[in-house]
Amino acid sequence: MTDDRPLLEVTDLQTHFETDEGTVHAVKGASFTVEQGEIVGIVGESGSGKSVTALSCIRLEEPGEIVSGSIRFRGTDVTTADERRLRRMRGQGMAMVFQDPTTTLNPVFRVSEQIAEALKVHEDPDSQRLLDYLHVPPFSDRSDWADKRRRAVDLMHEVGIPNPDERVDAYPHEFSGGMRQRAMLAIALAREPDLLIADEPTTALDVTIQAQLLERIRNLNQDLGMAVLLITHDLGVIAELCDRVIVLYDGEVMERGSVDRMLIDPRHPYTRGLLECLPQTTPRQSRLSSIDGEVPDQIGPGSGCPFAPRCEYAVEECRTGEMPRVRLEDGRDAKCCRPEVLDADPAEVE
Repeated sequence: MTDDRPLLEVTDLQTHFETDEGTVHAVKGASFTVEQGEIVGIVGESGSGKSVTALSCIRLEEPGEIVSGSIRFRGTDVTTADERRLRRMRGQGMAMVFQDPTTTLNPVFRVSEQIAEALKVHEDPDSQRLLDYLHVPPFSDRSDWADKRRRAVDLMHEVGIPNPDERVDAYPHEFSGGMRQRAMLAIALAREPDLLIADEPTTALDVTIQAQLLERIRNLNQDLGMAVLLITHDLGVIAELCDRVIVLYDGEVMERGSVDRMLIDPRHPYTRGLLECLPQTTPRQSRLSSIDGEVPDQIGPGSGCPFAPRCEYAVEECRTGEMPRVRLEDGRDAKCCRPEVLDADPAEVE
């Protein structure tokens, strides 16, 4: 019997942070799905809640707290899962590549040792001992370590690290920024995940290395059938890699749908604004476009549409009223107080 459920299903997710200034509502009712083998992008400006959404999916949101909603992975609600089940999920089903490998990779362990750790977590998420990584007889299995070292070399080759046989015993500081990001990808792949969450994986990389890393992720998706949830602020990356896109603003999903339709015919004013900011859409010798204003500070629940202060179509109802979900004719949907701005049929307003 075929399981028709999405691989990942996020429903009305709300994640908050308690601060001295008040409660930060980082994610406000986000809902989306990721199917097996699909690449889904989450895009938005800095401060839109993208990374917190990703961290919530893998239950690393602390010091934040998921206050409501559900996150189902392979049908299991991970928001109510115990620590043992979460370790198994992270070790055998879901993996994450973090935004900054410099702060994520352990500087005192060799790259091979950190990949080997991920291999051990995949094999047995419930049994991890520091002595296994010290390679000191009689506390460690030298033959097992030799096998994992060989597999680490294979993984480094798979993600495109040059001369992996020579670099396998290097420390993170001996790698360039691009190679550290690929090492993070190798650590994630060691767990053979069904879902890879990549949080801004091309940040601070030059365009050549960025293109190579995106190509590597695409090939892994195609060769392994691995689903990818890609977090980025770059619509160019979304266009290059993704099947569907979720536009996030102030912790809310403004618009979601297929990449092809969203790029050709954006409906929500925020999506349009993001596309107009792309350099390739700006005429030569013209000033780059920008969206006036700033992303809200997210302190307090807010009211109305969070984009209203920056939206040229906003009226008083947008600032105080409820934002309905509007179903569009091509399978997309958007959240807007004024369906006519979306060129939507009034009958499609939920």
